[in-house]
Amino acid sequence: MAVDRNQTRINEQIRITPVRVIDADGGQLGVIPTREALERARDAGLDLVEVAPTERPPVCRIMDYGKYKYQQSKKTHQKHTHQTKTKEIRLRPKTGEHDIEFKIKQAERFLQHKDKVQVKVMFRGRENAHREEGRKVMEGVLAQLAEVGKVESPPMEQGRQLICTIAPK
Repeated sequence: MAVDRNQTRINEQIRITPVRVIDADGGQLGVIPTREALERARDAGLDLVEVAPTERPPVCRIMDYGKYKYQQSKKTHQKHTHQTKTKEIRLRPKTGEHDIEFKIKQAERFLQHKDKVQVKVMFRGRENAHREEGRKVMEGVLAQLAEVGKVESPPMEQGRQLICTIAPK
């Protein structure tokens, strides 16, 4: 029976003798022949599982193999972490009050989901002459998002837009 490197060896698959054995309660049984370790595992109604195959002698543990496999699969699923994305919210100086509130609620949802939010106030045509209106809109948005996020980069002008990045707290 061929065993690949990333699969855990159990019971008769363990060919090396002697092995260092840890009992079901976590106590050291010492270095004993593989046959004797296998007998002790069977007497306890459990499996002999190789937990550290690279050590010399290999470390084996008397445990329930099904439970061990389940815990290993749980560990691999827990390692998955949230990838932070940057979400964008676009506004204009003449955007209505209700529309701004709606965009702020969206931004709050993004920040609670651990994503960054980039707020852009875009200027078109004659709006370029009244940049202070865009600044007022930006300051209002930042004030309302202050409790769920912190300003990562302050509002700065880039061409025809005012840009600010907010990170989750």
